[in-house]
Amino acid sequence: MPRPKKCRRVCGLPACREFAPRGMGCTDEAVTLGLDEYEAIRLIDLEGMQQEQAAAQMGVARTTVQAMYNAARRKLADCIVNSKALRIEGGDVQVCERHAACPRRGCCGRHACEKNAPEGK
Repeated sequence: MPRPKKCRRVCGLPACREFAPRGMGCTDEAVTLGLDEYEAIRLIDLEGMQQEQAAAQMGVARTTVQAMYNAARRKLADCIVNSKALRIEGGDVQVCERHAACPRRGCCGRHACEKNAPEGK
């Protein structure tokens, strides 16, 4: 029996969850990018974190982040090369409970949130 999937921590949900190419040659097919894969791309490529840092942020092993990151890059490449729509949804994720109080929403505000959290948390 496989081990249960560990819930992955994400800082926040994307503002836009669907992207599609415009113009000639677009297909009706869509690729689904999980919220955990989205978070791996965001942390590593946008925030410039190392895989170890992203893993700690998300509460999973480095190898798990590496697998999510590689899967996400393949899906993004499929969308770009084959003119497919992209949907961001699903996955076993837990949104950071302090996201609303974070001064830099959308970046991983976990560390910034901890500094700005009310006393006792």
